[in-house]
Amino acid sequence: MTMTVRVGAVQAEPVWLDLEGGVDKTISLIESAAEDGVQVLGFPEVWIPGYPWSVWTTAAINNTPFVHEYMKNSMAKDSEQMRRIQAAVKNAGMFVIIGYSEREGSSLYMGQSFISPEGEIVLHRRKIKPTHVERTLWGEGRAESLKCVVPSPFGNIGGLNCWEHLMPLLRYYEYSQGVQIHVASWPPIFEMPDPKKISWLYHETGEANQRACQFMAIEGQCFVLVATQVLTEKNVEKNGLTGNPVTKAPGGGFSMIFGPDGKPLCEPVDAGVETIMTADVDLRDIDYPKAFIDVVGHYARPDLLSLLVNPTVDKLVAPMSK
Repeated sequence: MTMTVRVGAVQAEPVWLDLEGGVDKTISLIESAAEDGVQVLGFPEVWIPGYPWSVWTTAAINNTPFVHEYMKNSMAKDSEQMRRIQAAVKNAGMFVIIGYSEREGSSLYMGQSFISPEGEIVLHRRKIKPTHVERTLWGEGRAESLKCVVPSPFGNIGGLNCWEHLMPLLRYYEYSQGVQIHVASWPPIFEMPDPKKISWLYHETGEANQRACQFMAIEGQCFVLVATQVLTEKNVEKNGLTGNPVTKAPGGGFSMIFGPDGKPLCEPVDAGVETIMTADVDLRDIDYPKAFIDVVGHYARPDLLSLLVNPTVDKLVAPMSK
């Protein structure tokens, strides 16, 4: 296993509501990262076909016409579009976690596929609890989505979507799986809006959610790659966001890379800038913070506090036993 790894976190604007365009841009970013020597690359949540912020700013009934286009441009895990991405990953020889709106039949899920340097999907999971109004569009992941870490030539790679990072038991379960490099996939999340125009919560700002990722790096003693979407002014109208006080454009990005002690490992960029954040990390740097606190090792008290997990995948249809 390689101890020194070049990692990358995508901060970019999706090709909104365009499956083929989204795949093309994904491949372009993979190729660009490969040219820069990146070995582990993380993409934002529902990067394809973009995060539909109108579910937050418009009543659900008013989003009905938009649902058709969003479903049409969501991506199936077993699809020609995914195979194109897998081929690009294989050609680059890197490990990629890509977030996308996953279509299975007539349902959508907030999917994450973990793609190995051989171009194989070695783990696929879905956000286990879409947040608030997200449940009007996406379904929930089941027990198979509790697994969120896989081994790779570049260390043990983990990933979660958005506010899964605020689920302490899920974080703890990921730590128990031995994560070393974690991809935190996020939609665009904006700065605090004018309180005279709308009442808003601080935990719904990019700053707050970046801090949640930094805390995960500290708590889990792992490298954390924060990958976020951005929104530009030219695409505000296309997303049905004209005139609302929340989605400021250009903006939405808060990407960063944190070390296993919580230290930022690259310079911040503007919230509206498209880039791939990169850092060269040494997995041995995990050892020192682990010596201070290992929440699934010497700093645990399972005799007093432990996590109960149900790994059984419930089936929609099962034969009745006699």
